[in-house]
Amino acid sequence: MPPTLASLVHHSALKLTVRAGEDRLDVPVRWAHVSELADPVPYMEGGELLLITALKLDAEDPEAMRRYVKRLVGAGVVGLGFAVGVNYEEIPQALVDAAEGEGLPLLEVPRRTPFLAISKAVSAAIAADQYRAVTAGFAAQRELTKQALTGGPEGVLSVLASQVDGWAALYDASGAVVATAPEWAGRRAKRLTADVERLRERPAPASSVVGPPDNEDRVELHSLGTGRRPRAALAVGTAAAPGTAERYAVHSAIALLSLTTERSRSLHAAEQRIGAAVLRMLLAGEPDHARAVAGHLYGGLLDAPFRMIIAESAARVFADAVGDPSAGLAEFVESAAVRAGEAVLVVPEGERLVVLAADGGAAVTACGEYAAAVEAARGGAEATRDAAGGEEEELVVGLSAPVGPIAAAAAYKQAEQALSVARRRGRVFVGHEQLAAGSVLPLLADDAVKAFADGLLRALYEHDATGRGDLVASLRAWLSRHGQWDAAAADLGVHRHTLRYRMRRVEEILGRSLDDPDVRMELWLALKATSAE
Repeated sequence: MPPTLASLVHHSALKLTVRAGEDRLDVPVRWAHVSELADPVPYMEGGELLLITALKLDAEDPEAMRRYVKRLVGAGVVGLGFAVGVNYEEIPQALVDAAEGEGLPLLEVPRRTPFLAISKAVSAAIAADQYRAVTAGFAAQRELTKQALTGGPEGVLSVLASQVDGWAALYDASGAVVATAPEWAGRRAKRLTADVERLRERPAPASSVVGPPDNEDRVELHSLGTGRRPRAALAVGTAAAPGTAERYAVHSAIALLSLTTERSRSLHAAEQRIGAAVLRMLLAGEPDHARAVAGHLYGGLLDAPFRMIIAESAARVFADAVGDPSAGLAEFVESAAVRAGEAVLVVPEGERLVVLAADGGAAVTACGEYAAAVEAARGGAEATRDAAGGEEEELVVGLSAPVGPIAAAAAYKQAEQALSVARRRGRVFVGHEQLAAGSVLPLLADDAVKAFADGLLRALYEHDATGRGDLVASLRAWLSRHGQWDAAAADLGVHRHTLRYRMRRVEEILGRSLDDPDVRMELWLALKATSAE
């Protein structure tokens, strides 16, 4: 604790007597300053014990003393020490009354106590307090370092919360709460998610002071990591601004958690290399070798049905991805998996991201949520892009059906097919189940399919353009009626013999037999493709 007026009064060598403001002696003293100026306020910073002999003051003038004391209080002076036996044998009553009126502690300094002794006492107490703070800070640093090595981030948070007599929380790159200490702080920490997201938008290192809606605590937020963008964030909640010792603890925790974060990035890169090897083995049809390489890291993921996810995106969608176009989705999916305690395999492949995640797990759900958020924001982004006159690729994600390790190659193909359909349909996310439950007709919108249809039917359209018959409409009616002559002829309003003649002309012009089911299928799809234009 810093020195207070009370500690100076109780100092046996100083022999100070309280003449006014007895109820305000617990205020800290930042310094002891001697000044005989009639107006020392311009030279005050606040928190001083001002020592005077009233050499240039009319200490017996009540009005002058009221003005003098009022200015001292306004400048933040915490106490006034008056030396008796120098210019005045005792403290003038006018000064005593003024100090009482303003609530300013007034201390009587006996003649045998030099001002220098008071200044030394204050200086020694401040130095002792700083030494205690530094010593406590180093002790906290040692304990925090020990916990970083043995207890991980949770241990660091626990020690930090104890040191600051408050609470601490760790957030991941997505802004989600990873750990808190004590446990009851989880609810408070979640209220600050929006503030953490705003902190991530600022270049690191960054910090801010915020508070939850109910203003229960003073909360400091600090970014973690050494990169341009924060990899995580630390929240520290306290009843008041941290002191010197507490500040040492906070800074030590920031350094240790940043080191842990950077170390985690290196480990994460190594894990990704292992994951890439596991993926290659699975796709090569070597699930046993893949399981051996995966070990405890990904082994559990291969023991139950998993889903294959393939994502492609442009950097603009992941504006916060620091050059990696798939970092936003990867961080979101991995954070969800960590919180759920499940394994997930994430492998960047150029502008693609390949993910193996447990079927029905948090990572698959997070992928869908991320895609939904991007799709919801797409309208505004498209409007901005159109106004700028530019073109931009957007996020597309394909999801396979649940499979086991032996069918990984099939799952990869399913995810690629879903990805292709998502791109054609202008969707962000398409699952393999949606392909089976949907229709093949939207796929006919592909330019290559339309070109094939136009080439296949061009001769029939050219024939009809001469006015010598309506072969295209007749073919459509006949195919829609599954080759039933009477029903198709009735639809067209012609005799069935007329329809038979037209179908023979179709065969002659196209050089194909309508008895061949493959020919009928191709002609029907071609008619559908051209009618969709």
